[in-house]
Amino acid sequence: MQPWRPRRIHGRGSHALYTTTFIGLDVHARSIKAVSLDVMTGEVRAATFGYDAGAVAEWVRSVDPRARCVYESGVTGFDLQKRLSGLGVDCVVGAVSKMIKPSADRRRKNDRNDAEFLARMLSVGNVVEVWVPDDECEAARDLTRALEDARDDLSRSKQRLSKFLLRHGLVFDERTPTGRRKGNWTRAHWSWIESIRFAERADNDVLAYYVDAVRRAAEEKARLEGLVEAEARKPRWRKRVDSLRCLKGVDTASAADLVFEAGEFSRFRNARSFAAWVGLTPSEHSSGESDRRGSITKAGNKHLRKTLVEAAWHYLTCSGRPKDLARGQAPDRGARRHAAKGVRRLVERREALLARGVHGNKANVATARELACWVWAVGLMAEEA
Repeated sequence: MQPWRPRRIHGRGSHALYTTTFIGLDVHARSIKAVSLDVMTGEVRAATFGYDAGAVAEWVRSVDPRARCVYESGVTGFDLQKRLSGLGVDCVVGAVSKMIKPSADRRRKNDRNDAEFLARMLSVGNVVEVWVPDDECEAARDLTRALEDARDDLSRSKQRLSKFLLRHGLVFDERTPTGRRKGNWTRAHWSWIESIRFAERADNDVLAYYVDAVRRAAEEKARLEGLVEAEARKPRWRKRVDSLRCLKGVDTASAADLVFEAGEFSRFRNARSFAAWVGLTPSEHSSGESDRRGSITKAGNKHLRKTLVEAAWHYLTCSGRPKDLARGQAPDRGARRHAAKGVRRLVERREALLARGVHGNKANVATARELACWVWAVGLMAEEA
């Protein structure tokens, strides 16, 4: 067996540094547990801090200025990593989904053990690093996620109003002269709601509350849509957003979702890795001569997976002709040509799946998986243009 040598860590700069000290950080909302491991001497040191990047950085420098730190991805986000990096501490975020802990450790879980485990995994290079977005990219992500929350709030508000009316036996059933039932949340539907009066004052108060909640949620959704469109027009994002809009089923908000969440399409090795990051690749349980594949993994970016699955439904009814440009849309020419090929391919793919008798939902997910690959290709072309 070859003797252990100090790991060579390539930083963002032109220089490389050698380190023998690795530090695991178990990060919580109000506390941080730090454990350092010196792989040359085997010495283990521990310390506890409040959520204070300055105190952590000072301790790290006292242990070893060349030490490398890691903490798990999670609800605490990238704030600590950015603060420590700004203070000159080498810190990465490890993908929690890739952390494989021994089953024996499950019965002795505590902050110190978790931090020491991270330090040991980092020392042997067994940590999958999460790509950390810059502040502008993270802010853009937050904006599109807020828009998704606004959509969910509007959907819930509408559901509460309609079910409140249903409990009182009130269902909108107005029809056109041809006999077709008019849709909900149209002008006719709102006129019907506004005409409702209950015998009890309390019921009228409840109705007014639910109506106001729906209208306020709709206003917030519209406001956030305007903010997302304004962000998408910034020079950093515009060419990629406009290029992705050449794919059918992808509007400005959806394109902004894809661009903001990906950050940089070039960070994915290929289209398959992008689809895997979104969680649209089939699961697999194969061993020996057995080869079994199941439903999609759903292990990845849930936000984008929902966006792509919803976009894929458009290929059930749309034509294979290229998508017309909107006013002011300025995509990369090569990316637009490639998107036209993608639209044709996706329409043919959907037709072929349905012709084989594949269930509609399953066919749509398969289309979404291929759409993800086209998104990566088109986005990368616009990014490199």
